[in-house]
Formats: sequence, structure tokens, C-alpha cells
Amino acid sequence: MTRRQEILACAKTLFREHGYKSVSMRDMAQQMNLKAASLYNHIASKEEILAEITLNLAHKFTDEMSMVKKIQADSITKLEAVINHHVDITLKDPEAIAIVNNDWVHLKGANFDEFIKLRDGYEQDLRAIISAGVKSGELKAKSEEVILFAMLSTLRTLHSWYRKRSGIEGQQLKNDITEILLKGVTK
Repeated sequence: MTRRQEILACAKTLFREHGYKSVSMRDMAQQMNLKAASLYNHIASKEEILAEITLNLAHKFTDEMSMVKKIQADSITKLEAVINHHVDITLKDPEAIAIVNNDWVHLKGANFDEFIKLRDGYEQDLRAIISAGVKSGELKAKSEEVILFAMLSTLRTLHSWYRKRSGIEGQQLKNDITEILLKGVTK
């Protein structure tokens, strides 16, 4: 692991535990047993760290959505792929998910604009899959916006819930969330 990767890993943990605004470069240096000035040899600013974490994750989601859109399959299959991807990333990098959910608002300028563009594009693509599913009769003709909200709310907060209830195997978690989000909880 490079020093830059170590700094990013440390920042992810501290940002998740304390929030971006509460963490200083000095806090990161102290956590890594370095002098604060040493961090600046690898990272220009705390904002740069936040931008790298949030934009890398936003690009992962956007890239995955691009692949899902190319799948020649029904809407249910595409939604299952989206859910599985969210669960995989949550299990692999819960800190980044937490930071994206809680701290993206601290991005500035072009980084903020890029994040909003990626997030809005992802949501629009998910909305289109849901809409196609409603139009084809695969999904019950409910409010598409409520379906979108229910899916994104569950998937975006999974990191927090799972952290407190770990022990559920990843594939079982994918299966259960997919079943509940796409088929509900009644028989």
C-alpha cells in the first residue's frame, strides 16, 4: 500500500467516525504517527481527500450502472444487478459509502459539480429502469418516485445498519434485500 493509500484509508476511518468537518490533517497525521507536514507531501488538502473518496465511489456506481443498462434483460434482472452492486460495495468499503452519504455536501467547485452530475445521472438511470418495469407490468403500478426512494434509502443506509448487525453472510444479505425490495414482505 502506498503512503497515499494509507492516508486515504486513515481518512476514511476518521471521516466515518467523526465526520469530515471534525477531522483535521493534524488528526490524520497523529493517527498515522506522522508529522502533519509529512501528509502534504502526498495530499494537497483535506478537500482533495474528500473529493478522491467521493468521486471514486460515484464513478464506481456510474460505471456499474453503465454495464447494467447494457444488459439485455428485463427490469427485474437489472434492478437485482443494481442491488447486488450496492451490497457488494457496502460490504467492501462501508467507510466510503458513509462519507459519500454524509460528507459530499462539503465538496467545492468542480468537485461538487461533478459529484452532483454523477449522482443525478445515476438516479435518473435507476428511475428509467423502474419506469420501464412499471410500463412492462413487471413492477406493480405504484409511484415510481416512491419505489426509487425506497430502494435508494435502503441501499444508502445499509452501511450503518450492517455495521451494527454484521454476521449476515454477503450472499444472504443480497438475496434478502433483493427479495424484500422487489417483492415486499407479504406472502
